[in-house]
Amino acid sequence: MHIFDSHVHIYPDKIAAKAAHNVGEFYGIEMDFDGKISTLLEDCRESGIEKCLVHSVATTHDQVPKINDFIKASVDSSNGKFIGFCTLHPSMSAKEVEAEIDRVISLGLQGVKLHPDCQKFAIDDPHAMEIYEIIDGRLPILFHTGDYRYDFSNAERLRAVARRFPRQKMIGAHFGGYSDWDHAVKVLAGLDNVWYDESSSLAFITPDEAKKYINALGEDRVFFGTDYPMWRAKDELALFDKIDLTDEQREKILWKNLNEFLDLGVE
Repeated sequence: MHIFDSHVHIYPDKIAAKAAHNVGEFYGIEMDFDGKISTLLEDCRESGIEKCLVHSVATTHDQVPKINDFIKASVDSSNGKFIGFCTLHPSMSAKEVEAEIDRVISLGLQGVKLHPDCQKFAIDDPHAMEIYEIIDGRLPILFHTGDYRYDFSNAERLRAVARRFPRQKMIGAHFGGYSDWDHAVKVLAGLDNVWYDESSSLAFITPDEAKKYINALGEDRVFFGTDYPMWRAKDELALFDKIDLTDEQREKILWKNLNEFLDLGVE
């Protein structure tokens, strides 16, 4: 069985350890890894992961093109292992967003990652809506969703965006609402243009809860993800194996759903 990781953060070697440490401090969690690509590849070898959807988050406007160039270079040097999503920043003007979206499409990046809590913007903010109008239908958007400390990325905001842009494919990370999964799943279930990854969730919920969320959101709409460098892939796969799923459901979540979502052509 193939295994694809739908949620991976990577950083250049010279800043990786610091970046990973800062993420850990943001969440109050000790990170399992240092954020380097070499460390990720070793973890993939140990766990059998074949492909990773990689991205990084711009915390300032000026970081955007540099990060996107880094993601592009990382994809190009990965021998087909990496799928790259670009970053944007909410302070960018509509003209700047348009130019960068055109550029990353020309580079072959396959989506956009936004982190409202780190980037300090509400998912349904009026300026954010202008950004989605530019992206609309051109690239999927992966949103970090949920955090009990903030109101930037709650499920109601994601639902509002999904309804405003019905042709825009979106991914709500962490079952659509990190730290308040029951509520998020109730709010988001039934949306035709939203998919979900289960990264950074399985350690905090029971296998029965995970199965309930998969059933509610749809077994065709959930992707496996580790949230590297937060968690060790072997541990995340062990938690996933505890969920009472059929072999067909496991295949869908471990690779088939992402394969279809991004039209990767893997058989």
